[in-house]
Amino acid sequence: MQTRLPAVAALWLGGLILLLVSIGFAITIGPSGLGLSDVWSSVRAELFGGDSGLSRLQESIVWKLRLPQSVLAAACGAGLAVCGGVLQALLRNPLADPFVLGVSSGASVGAVSVILLGVGAGVIGMAGGAFLGALAAFALVLLLARLAGGTTDRVVLAGIAATQLFSALTSFIVYTSADAEQTRGVLFWLLGSLSSPSWTEVTVCGVATVAGLVVCLLSSGVLDAFAFGNDAAASLGVNVTRIRLALLCVTALITAVVVSVSGAIGFVGLVLPHAARAIVGVRHRVMMPTLAIIGALFLVWADVVGRVLIAPRELPIGVITAIVGVPMFVLVLIRQGRR
Repeated sequence: MQTRLPAVAALWLGGLILLLVSIGFAITIGPSGLGLSDVWSSVRAELFGGDSGLSRLQESIVWKLRLPQSVLAAACGAGLAVCGGVLQALLRNPLADPFVLGVSSGASVGAVSVILLGVGAGVIGMAGGAFLGALAAFALVLLLARLAGGTTDRVVLAGIAATQLFSALTSFIVYTSADAEQTRGVLFWLLGSLSSPSWTEVTVCGVATVAGLVVCLLSSGVLDAFAFGNDAAASLGVNVTRIRLALLCVTALITAVVVSVSGAIGFVGLVLPHAARAIVGVRHRVMMPTLAIIGALFLVWADVVGRVLIAPRELPIGVITAIVGVPMFVLVLIRQGRR
């Protein structure tokens, strides 16, 4: 199904409005007694000056706790969803996803190595370590898949193997290098945590996601060509090797930034591209912005559910996405098996 551009533009506008309302509503969740009007008053006062009418505690809750957490959720959801759409197009595999292909696990190893072992801490930082780990994991997946025959199902199997390997490495590093308090903190982070982010982290993640989305939009025609196979793409003048490598590096970079600030959040990039295709069709010029909006909405509400489900404690957001994503993964797997 393909959707006309005016209808798509209206859909995007409606989605953005819904996203802003969702973020505002997410800020009101909790015991502070904030309402949507209070959130708007705070935002208006912060941007344009004046008195919001809120107490200093309520202002701190909005600007130092809930607003950055909700905006970070939106940025992470959009980035992971876009990465999943790109990987599924490049690999022509509906089960491709940064989490399933081991990219998230590799990024986790890199980040944990910096946090606990201090590897490159003064040079590359946690985001840099996560990026290198993501690249290493994806290189291993491509190598294993090539040695196993190079088919799309082999890529997924290689990704599962890489995920287990890098998860084991992460566990080994945590077990041998962290004390009890560090272990609890790292394990909670590895399950996916958006709690108490700084505005610097929000900005870095937002910039990486927007930049990656722009690159993917500029490459939308190439991604459409990859849908017909490598030979077809090459016949259309696409430098298959170079373009694939560049786009894979873009997805690895986005995934690494997301993992460095939120931990490993799975299945977002697996499930949502299928939903976007069902809504607007398969053209990547239309699908990618739709996918970013859907991803942002999904993770904002997943974050809300994680905060209220076992309140006053917070459930890691990766648990919520897995609960939703695993059944969808099974459905996609069954659907592909029947073709």
